[in-house]
This record gives sequence, structure tokens and C-alpha cells, in this order.
Amino acid sequence: MEQLLAAALSKGACNFGQIAVRKGFVLTHVDDVDLAQPETFRSPEDAIALAGFDDAGKYRPLKTAPNLRHGWRMELVDLGEVVRALDYFYPARLSILREWKEDRLETTPLRATLDRQSGMYRVAASISDEQIHEVVADVCRSDGGCLRRILWRRDASGTIPSTKLPPEKFEVPNEPLPLLCQEGCTILINECRKKVKAE
Repeated sequence: MEQLLAAALSKGACNFGQIAVRKGFVLTHVDDVDLAQPETFRSPEDAIALAGFDDAGKYRPLKTAPNLRHGWRMELVDLGEVVRALDYFYPARLSILREWKEDRLETTPLRATLDRQSGMYRVAASISDEQIHEVVADVCRSDGGCLRRILWRRDASGTIPSTKLPPEKFEVPNEPLPLLCQEGCTILINECRKKVKAE
């Protein structure tokens, strides 16, 4: 992971979701790169609290939602600490990215994810294609939903899950550290369940 990050920082700086990473092992919110007096943190573990709540103090159940707290600066000692901090901010996303870059990442169609649900979530598997279209457009949108780029498809036929999202939501951007999504998350599964039960 450190090699991946070192390559991304070869030009001095890069972004990972809403985090700006700069040489010298400094992390900030992308909106706060030039902030005059941010609150300074010096431990990778501080990222746990920073990632947990938004600016209003509301809990963030989805760490890749575009509502990361502002007003901080993290000064770390080496790439190892940066990797640890980024993994707290965006759990497993660096590992997913490394697997994708090594052509080893397996994606799971949403229907397959839904079909393996049990208990109270089993009903989610009966969701219609049109309902999937609506739920994915709402839950996975980048402006208020999730920053990850969707690599999975609706089903084994390879159909994209929603045409209500822009095409670039299903493409890997040409940037060093994109946030990628290899399968539908628990939040999406829960919303599928709620959609089926509501209708």
C-alpha cells in the first residue's frame, strides 16, 4: 500500500475522496488545503474520530459519503502512518484500489448480493429492476450519497444499475487514488429492502 501511495504522491500531492494528501505526510480536507488555523492532529488513530461525524456532529454511517468534517490538519511521520489514517477515513478502499490496479479485483452484481441475503433482508431480493434503478440513483449519487465509482452491475447480463446516474459514475477516473465500489453496500441493501416493503 505504501508503494501505491508513494506513486500517487510522486507529483507532490493527490486527493483520495475528500482528503488532500501532500508530501511531508500532511492530510487535510480538500476544501481546507489553505485554511489558516486548522485543528492539528498527529496520530493516524485521530482519523477514527474525524471520520465518524460531519460538520454538524451527526454520525456518518457511510464513510465514503461526501460529508467529511472540515477544519482539521493531520501531520504524520511516514507513509505507513498515512496509509493507516486513510484506512480509518475510508476503510478497505486502498486495498480495493490495489487489487483493481493489480487486475485482481472481483466485483459482484447487485442481484447476486441481494440473493445471498437472509433473515429480514431476504425480501430485498424481490426488488424489481425499476426499483433498483430508483434506489441506486438515490443512494449512490455522488452529490449527497457516496463518492465511490461503481464497478458492479445490476445482474449477470452486465446492465448498469441506474441510468439516472451520470455515465462517469460507472467509470474509473484517470486519477491516482480513485474511490472504487466492488459490490453493493449494507446501506444500499437496506434501502432495497425498505423499497420492497414500502410498495
